[in-house]
Amino acid sequence: MKVAVIGVGTMGRHHARVYSELPEADLVAISDSDSIRADSTAAKFGIRAYTDHREMLEKEKPDAVSVVVPTAMHEAVGMDALNAGCNVLIEKPIAATLDEGARLIQKARAMNKQLMVGHVVRFDPALQALKQKLDAGDLGRIYQIFCRRAGPFPARIQDVGVVIDLAPHDVDIMRFLAGKDPTRVYSEIERRIHTDHEDLLWATLRFPDGVIGGLEINWLTPTKIREVLVLGERGMFRADALTQDLYFYENSLGNDVQWATLQTIKGVSEGSMIRYAIPRFEPLKAELQSFLKALQDGKPVPITGEDGLAALKISLALVESGHTHQVVELS
Repeated sequence: MKVAVIGVGTMGRHHARVYSELPEADLVAISDSDSIRADSTAAKFGIRAYTDHREMLEKEKPDAVSVVVPTAMHEAVGMDALNAGCNVLIEKPIAATLDEGARLIQKARAMNKQLMVGHVVRFDPALQALKQKLDAGDLGRIYQIFCRRAGPFPARIQDVGVVIDLAPHDVDIMRFLAGKDPTRVYSEIERRIHTDHEDLLWATLRFPDGVIGGLEINWLTPTKIREVLVLGERGMFRADALTQDLYFYENSLGNDVQWATLQTIKGVSEGSMIRYAIPRFEPLKAELQSFLKALQDGKPVPITGEDGLAALKISLALVESGHTHQVVELS
């Protein structure tokens, strides 16, 4: 399958590298408005470079493209790729606004092409294993999902704040694990270092069936933290997306209690801790493989444009709540 990458900044270069390693992909070209960056990336993989993505699409006619450009350009570049007859994987967020995202979805549908949104965190092996265990009922009823994503300020991000840049990752993970959308959100945001946008978020998301989501995101922490905690009646799972580890902390009182005195206690007690042996792999490679496999098999992509639009809608609601200091209800 002929593939190409539009935009070869930090993330785009990784897309090109992974495609070049996949036997099911034939990386034919890349495009970037920076000619030096385009030429150096193309030379590394022995492919052709373009500074105009429309020229690349016309000449190379790829079956699929990764769109890895600044968020403000997602709609325009995504539309060009779809109009050229390509299937498209567009990096998160799907677009800068809900209307732009909706137009991309409508265009893909009209062109009978697949549109996938690059929520790569879903493909982390620890989170994949966590989802399987939740679906199997290993935790029982879910009480709370808490995501923490913190680290230093990335100078490469200029067009959006920390919420639109990072919250779609964790909002998508919450939707993925809970299997539902939140009904309302509330957030507090602050701007401490970033000159134009917020760089700190603390938020609460209310899901149906009493599940409460908690979200902490910032660009102010001098070490990277990527953590997901899921609390339920049988204990708590902890997934570390940096080390790809999954732990389970057992609620020992969730088991049969033989001692009559303890049977009268309503609460939890510290039990065993399990660290699961999980095969490690590169999430981006798994994501791009799943994209190509869906195209080859004629099946829906695992993260649709509608998924991307839902994550963007929730993330924008978090920004709104942070500015208005009000709870935002979601339909």
